[in-house]
Amino acid sequence: MAFNFNHEPVLLKEVIGGLNLKKGSRVIDATVGGAGHSSKILEKLGEKGHLICLDQDKDALKAAGVKLDKIDTKAKVSVWHMNFADIKDVCAGAKVDAILADIGVSSHQIDEPKRGFSYMNEGPLDMRMNQSAKLTASDVVNKYRKEDLARIIKEYGEEGFAKQIADNIVKARPIETTTQLAKICEESVFGKYWKLYGHPAKKTFQAIRIEVNKELEILEKFIHDCVNILKSKGRLAIITFHSLEDRIVKQTFRHLEKECTCPPKMPQCICGHQRTVTVITKKPIIPGQAEQERNPRSTSAKLRILEKI
Repeated sequence: MAFNFNHEPVLLKEVIGGLNLKKGSRVIDATVGGAGHSSKILEKLGEKGHLICLDQDKDALKAAGVKLDKIDTKAKVSVWHMNFADIKDVCAGAKVDAILADIGVSSHQIDEPKRGFSYMNEGPLDMRMNQSAKLTASDVVNKYRKEDLARIIKEYGEEGFAKQIADNIVKARPIETTTQLAKICEESVFGKYWKLYGHPAKKTFQAIRIEVNKELEILEKFIHDCVNILKSKGRLAIITFHSLEDRIVKQTFRHLEKECTCPPKMPQCICGHQRTVTVITKKPIIPGQAEQERNPRSTSAKLRILEKI
């Protein structure tokens, strides 16, 4: 089952072009998934190239290894089971030419009921991208205080009915399956919700997934670490799938591009901040209509790219 890891890479041409790859490049795919992007990256590297693949999902790494082994290349391939937050640990002081991070849940993870990511299929409340991690969705749903649940659902899911959903979750405990949780979400919102916002469980499941995997907490630090390990003219490309992630990426890119971060009324610079990057994408790149029709899960994708000075 691990080797049927179906995940269509989004914005593939845009990513490959944006990374500005050359023969002999040293590249990190920080979220290799099913190696959709990495398989195309590998074809560009030549015999002196080196592709380093990271993922915290063991199924993804197995699938990536199988796919990349089939590519006729003399480039070196290294595979690491780790969260992209630890990216600097794979470099041992060496610099790299390009880094890609596709931030989000994969199609395989959504489609596999036992992983517990989907509100459409019954499965255990899991949602761990790293199957070895301790915290699960069940812990969040069944053990968190009502106030903390409401905050998480509101902040991470941008859900207007967060308090009602959290209150009903606490009343219904213990909750064991994804469909039980989805039903509670459905019963917590008003009748027009479906038409206005889509499935009532979508935002809550997103919020719980982000909490379980600490997705937002590590993103800003990850970007800074990437810039530190990039060579001059090296590029970082990040794909996000919801506004919270994209906002962090956009703001962090802007901060790194600024010459000075002092308040505007400050008569002279005292911050000592130096510009370290050029943002290549002044606006995010989004999938074209043809890709969105072919792959509906790409609809919310946004690609931002920077280049180290």
